[in-house]
Amino acid sequence: MLSCGMPREAGSRVGALIGRIRECFRGLPDARKGGNNQSYTLEDAALSAFAVFFTQSPSFLDYQVRMQKERGRNNAASLFGVHGIPSDQQTRNLLDPVPPEHLAPLLIDTVEDLYRRGELQTHRALAGGFLVALDGTQYFASEKIGCPSCSTRTLANGRIEHFHVAVTPVLVAPGQEAVFPLPPAFVAPQDGHAKQDCELAASGRWLDLWAGRVAPWGITFLGDDLYCHQPFCQQVLRCGCHFLFVCLPQSHPTLYAWVADFERNAAVEVLVVSRWTGKQRLIDTYRYLHQLPLRDSDDALLVDWCELTTTDATGRTIYRNAWATSHTLSAENLLATVAAGRSRWKIENENNNTLKTKGYHFEHNYGHGTHHLSAVLATLILLAYLVHTVLDRLDPRYKEVRARLPSRRTFFEHLRALAQYLPFDTWDHLFDFMLEGLGSATRRARVQPGTG
Repeated sequence: MLSCGMPREAGSRVGALIGRIRECFRGLPDARKGGNNQSYTLEDAALSAFAVFFTQSPSFLDYQVRMQKERGRNNAASLFGVHGIPSDQQTRNLLDPVPPEHLAPLLIDTVEDLYRRGELQTHRALAGGFLVALDGTQYFASEKIGCPSCSTRTLANGRIEHFHVAVTPVLVAPGQEAVFPLPPAFVAPQDGHAKQDCELAASGRWLDLWAGRVAPWGITFLGDDLYCHQPFCQQVLRCGCHFLFVCLPQSHPTLYAWVADFERNAAVEVLVVSRWTGKQRLIDTYRYLHQLPLRDSDDALLVDWCELTTTDATGRTIYRNAWATSHTLSAENLLATVAAGRSRWKIENENNNTLKTKGYHFEHNYGHGTHHLSAVLATLILLAYLVHTVLDRLDPRYKEVRARLPSRRTFFEHLRALAQYLPFDTWDHLFDFMLEGLGSATRRARVQPGTG
């Protein structure tokens, strides 16, 4: 019996989360006809792919097949509920016809469950609500491989490149490292727009599908200047949400003409804050105005506008940005509003960068297919990242193991090695085993030579 000290009544949330995932996978539409060879279920194919992304181990399934032959059991079955392990190509063939929309409820339901449990209190921001950042990111590109769902572009060398872009909304908050991915929206060539318009169109479809679910939480959407245009802002407002979008002079000449008028009349409200970073003194100059027209038209949407300029002791500008918002600005909420606007970068740093460089290999071609495979696999990667984030908050054993292995890379190296070579009955069994070993290693490290 292990003696890691973790109370048994705490229980593992991994099993419960994977049980919910397995239930969703069981309902995926199967494109095969009844007469076809159906040795493997669609549920097993989806769970197998998810297991690879969850463990961050491309060879995970191969090791489980070997373990089953040698030991009569395997971790794909005990930890993920996979009844039969299909080959990589069989998995791709089974998942390719599945529209990714069938997986989207898993992400929204998981984050909504956190909200209902009160586990998102650390992420409350403007007016006690939450921030959802929008941004598009490329997750596949090839000059040789393409499918009907690919977008295309002509390169400088004249060749045609096929690529996929997804809008990956995430719940973010200033000062919080954790971000929570929501269902993605995929740019499709039938949108009939240029690349940037495609991102905006995909975000608009996302609002139609999911904004109603999150609007009661008190949502403010964040985005770059691409989103700061009247039709999209009005769509956000119709959904019962707020917006806080980057607002640049070159794309909003009417609004900035009004700003210039207020400047000439010395009517721009200004707030100056000095702060010490620990290394240097910085001056933050905030400016804000109310009820400016977003465009040059009689029906122009009126927005509040704010700007932050940060200078060092020599007067050199080291940061400047501006935003348009549906929130009413005041001296009391100005700093919080700007902090919220600046947290938009978390979708790049904590979400997209993590997905691409921290073991998830979001841009790797795990399989492209001819229909939806690329989007389905991208959604499963996002789901794995979300489950890891949730476990960091809710699962006592997972949190304790992560605390003792704070490096993400080291944690997954340990997880991969153990899951490849040793069979475990449950996730509790695996985490208790890790905690026992890590506890022993910690004790050994504390014993100095000659004192043990």
